[in-house]
Amino acid sequence: MRKRTGTLTAAVSSLVLLTAAPADASVIWDGDAAGGTGVFSSTLCDSPGSVTAQDNGDGRGQVFKFNKPLGLERCEAHGISVGGSRYTFKNNSTYWIGWDTSTNTPDAGTIFQWKSYGTNDQHQQNYPVLMKVEGGALKLFHIEAGEKWTLKWSTPVTTSTYKRIVLGIHTSSDASTGWVSAFYNGTKVAEFSGRTWDDLGNDTRFGSYGSEVKDKRVINWIDGLKVGTTYGDVDN
Repeated sequence: MRKRTGTLTAAVSSLVLLTAAPADASVIWDGDAAGGTGVFSSTLCDSPGSVTAQDNGDGRGQVFKFNKPLGLERCEAHGISVGGSRYTFKNNSTYWIGWDTSTNTPDAGTIFQWKSYGTNDQHQQNYPVLMKVEGGALKLFHIEAGEKWTLKWSTPVTTSTYKRIVLGIHTSSDASTGWVSAFYNGTKVAEFSGRTWDDLGNDTRFGSYGSEVKDKRVINWIDGLKVGTTYGDVDN
C-alpha cells in the first residue's frame, strides 16, 4: 500500500484552497499502467530503451518501467491521452499532477518536465517546472525565461523506494498569477509564484532525461499517475 501523509502570498494560498474544494473535484486522467503505454500521447525512447508496463510482484500490480540504457539521453512519455486523444492543457487553469516514482540510481536525471511546445525561438521557457534526481537528491526547479534556474526544494532520496509526488500548477503566462504547489509523501514542501505557461502551451513528460545521464543505466518505475483539478483527485 502507498502511504499518504499530508508560502505564497495570501492571495495565492486562497487560490490553492479554492481549487482543492471537493465540490469542484474532477479527475481528468487516470494513467493506470494496466492500460499500457496508450495512456500517454507518445513515448520518446529510442531502441534499445523501452517504456513498458509490468507486475513486479510487490502488490502494486502493473507499473510503468522507463528503461534508459547506456548511450541514450532520453526515455520519456510525452503528454496524456484521454478518450484516445491527446489531452490539451489550457492557460489560466489549475491542474494537479500526481505519481509515484522509484529510481535505481541517485543520478536518474530529469524525471519530470512541464515541457513547452516549440523549439528554439518558438518558446521563452523550455520547461517552466522541472524535477530531477541527481547527487542523491530529489530536486524541484522553476525555470524562468532566459534559462534562469531556481532551486525551489530538495530532499535526500533513497533509491528503489517509491515516493509520492504531487504538483499543483496554475498555468499563466503572467508571472504574477501563475503558481506551483508541491507535495512529497503527503506533506507540502514548496509553493511559489511565477510564469508557468509558455507561448505555444505545455505538456507533461515523465521518465528519465539529460545529457548528464547518457553514460548511466537508469530505470524509473512510475505508478499511480493521475491528473485532476484538485489535490484530492490525485493523492491516492
